[in-house]
Amino acid sequence: MNENSFENDESMLALEKRLGISRRSFLQMCAAMAATMGLPKGAEAAMAKAVATKKRPSVIWLHFQECTGCTESLLRAEHPTLEKLILDVISLDYHETLFAAAGHQAEAARRSAMKANKGKYLLVVEGAIPTRDNGIYCKVGGQTAIEMLKECAADAAAVIAIGSCSSWGGMPSTPPNPTGAKSAGEVLGKVIPNIPGCPPNPYNFLSTVVHFLTFGKLPDVDDTGRPKFAYSRLIHENCERRAHFDAGRFALEFGDEGHRRGYCLYKLGCKGPETHANCPAILFGDVGNASWPVGTGHPCIGCTEKGIAFAKPIHALAELKSVRPPAGFPGIIEDQGKGPSTGALILAAAVAGAAAGAGAMMAKNLGKNVKLDEGDAHKKQEERNPS
Repeated sequence: MNENSFENDESMLALEKRLGISRRSFLQMCAAMAATMGLPKGAEAAMAKAVATKKRPSVIWLHFQECTGCTESLLRAEHPTLEKLILDVISLDYHETLFAAAGHQAEAARRSAMKANKGKYLLVVEGAIPTRDNGIYCKVGGQTAIEMLKECAADAAAVIAIGSCSSWGGMPSTPPNPTGAKSAGEVLGKVIPNIPGCPPNPYNFLSTVVHFLTFGKLPDVDDTGRPKFAYSRLIHENCERRAHFDAGRFALEFGDEGHRRGYCLYKLGCKGPETHANCPAILFGDVGNASWPVGTGHPCIGCTEKGIAFAKPIHALAELKSVRPPAGFPGIIEDQGKGPSTGALILAAAVAGAAAGAGAMMAKNLGKNVKLDEGDAHKKQEERNPS
């Protein structure tokens, strides 16, 4: 696929005008998504055509116990301007944060979209769902989060949990969990596609939606519901600090020599060795190289894994899932291009002197022993031959 193959395609020309970005930028993004998802050759063209010609899927986006960080992350991507692309790829028919409407108008728009697109709309859930005391700790439009989720999920073509709170309970579910917060999948009683992260990478969400738009189904997921294209490998496998881990070079404190040199953050509690995500591969925020937590010097907290982020102390060592560091570790500070110190020279001289003294004494003793042996032999010879 290349730009020229779509040069006279009216649908692509219309898309270029609608999105306000060049065909080249759009096609490059489709190619990147296809490569990220491991799709076969030609999938990028199918994606581009689907976005250009198919009816935008209706999306109902619910907010429950969360900080809206997932939405904020989505709105701040700029390669290309993702919020514009998302709003043109999908028909966002209900989203409390982005809606101009409020109150009864907003709820009427949600129900109208659900009725008009029954069995065809995508339901996106952001935030955990409180279940204690029949869910009274979160209500929208007079409905509890439980009631609203089940109502919207009943006629959805697919349900996607976005963010760690919706995927596995996240921060709201940490002990003592006073509201009984649970994931969307737990409330619905089934495994649903999850895009975990705090916040998740918006490109993982976009890729999942475009896959659905192109092929009529969501991408393959693992046993926890996470798309395999984004969550099948450990962060540790693609981390730019991995070489330091293998060599046994670790930062031991924030700001120490090892930390300033970019050494591995494992001993500062990095959860990369037990966390599945593609953060080091696709980065965050479109601000350039190393634009992800570990790249900027902070340990991974394992936000895409249940039972790690918000459950395991940040400083606690990760469980090593695949590889282990070497048994012997070099020093954090390696002297380079310097001669031996005065103390080292004194010590070396002392050792050399002691060795020389010991050698002389051994030689002296050895000589005595030889002479003694010769003397004894001569004495014994005289005793045998007194004449």
